[in-house]
Amino acid sequence: MKKHYFLSIVILFLLGILPIGAQTAREEIMKDINLAGSNHLAYPTPKGVLTPAPEGKTPFYISHYGRHGSRYLCGKGEYLNPLNVFEKADSAGALTDLGKSVKQRLKYLADEAQNRYGELTLLGAQQHRQIAERMYQRFPEVFADSAVIDAKSTVVIRCILSMENALQQLIALNPKLRIRHDASYHDMYYMNYSDRQLESFRWSRKTAEVVEKWSAKQLDPARFINSLFADKDYVKQNIRERELMMSVFNIASIIQNCESRHTVTLNDIFTFNELYGIWEIFNARWYIGFSHNPINGGVTPYIQRNLLRKIIEEADSCLMIEKPGATLRYGHETMVLPLTFLMEINDIGAPVENIEELSAKWRNYRIFPMATNIQLIFYRKDIHDEDILVKALLCEEEATLPIKTDCAPYYHWKDVREYYLKKIDNFEKNIKPNLKQNDEKSSFWNSGSLSKRK
Repeated sequence: MKKHYFLSIVILFLLGILPIGAQTAREEIMKDINLAGSNHLAYPTPKGVLTPAPEGKTPFYISHYGRHGSRYLCGKGEYLNPLNVFEKADSAGALTDLGKSVKQRLKYLADEAQNRYGELTLLGAQQHRQIAERMYQRFPEVFADSAVIDAKSTVVIRCILSMENALQQLIALNPKLRIRHDASYHDMYYMNYSDRQLESFRWSRKTAEVVEKWSAKQLDPARFINSLFADKDYVKQNIRERELMMSVFNIASIIQNCESRHTVTLNDIFTFNELYGIWEIFNARWYIGFSHNPINGGVTPYIQRNLLRKIIEEADSCLMIEKPGATLRYGHETMVLPLTFLMEINDIGAPVENIEELSAKWRNYRIFPMATNIQLIFYRKDIHDEDILVKALLCEEEATLPIKTDCAPYYHWKDVREYYLKKIDNFEKNIKPNLKQNDEKSSFWNSGSLSKRK
């Protein structure tokens, strides 16, 4: 055990995963500008080396929850609203040469996404085939012979297609697999649960005020707007400058997930400081909205308590079977992110009270790129082995859990299940009954108008 633990520590240092001497967020994004896309980051290929299993233990079951793969932007207006702003400005003779180029690029991207809003891209399908293949290759014992694969998806088409691409890859690798797959509202109570009471804290007026104040400090749209629009009076009368800048960035960051990534970019119209500033804004929005932090009451991760409880219950049931196979679930980043907070994976559950320190302690692109996934890998000697171990992977990289262990990165399942069940039970019995609905929702979270004139 000690030998394996020492080896895993050495590997983590060599790979630069441990925080000592780690790069700042600014340095990481400068090295790879796609990271600024936050939840639009295309899934990165895992680079970590897995720690060998303790002597005599072999993997026998996998419990998984993953986000759909790369997609287009979800709303028609996300493409057409900024395009309309540029087209109207062009008709008024208010665009610079760069502005005219951006208009053409926005038109090209809008045409690519037409009637595919929110749908899985070719890259998204490929991501899930590759993740499934790596899962199969890393843990072949789980998928041996006629193992059972129980797969579920939310009812959203990009999630269903993500699931189907993964399953197609698995069946190609082993045609003997017995696969069950489903996508039903019957399972939405844990696959994509909505708790309006807790969500009211996420998007409250208080959280909006914090984010608005932070955003104003991080981003000045003046240079960006002046490079695109030649008529300052036109801009003053017609353009919501900050909103337009953010909406164009939204399109710029999604390109990495689409086939257009081979032919067009919008990153060139931003300076690095602008891209980094926008990332900081989104980093703060996601953190404040989904984490254990005082600003939103610290309770929103519990929205995924049903999912975590289901993971534990299904694992307990599968552990009674000699060859249980794998349970695969496909959903959204708005599930994976709070689940990661709730499970305190890699210690991200620790609250950051000073937003100025956020980028040093929490970076959204590490948690939920497209196709992000949490895998729990279970190990034992045989069906009679009562000391079942579990290892957590986040985006296929070994991760830590908030539980003491003598065999890191492996944990004793009895300790893991006890910790999480106590956490959930305490919330449901002692915290939730005392919560009140927050009815002061800010319009900030729904704002998106890019033109001052209707």
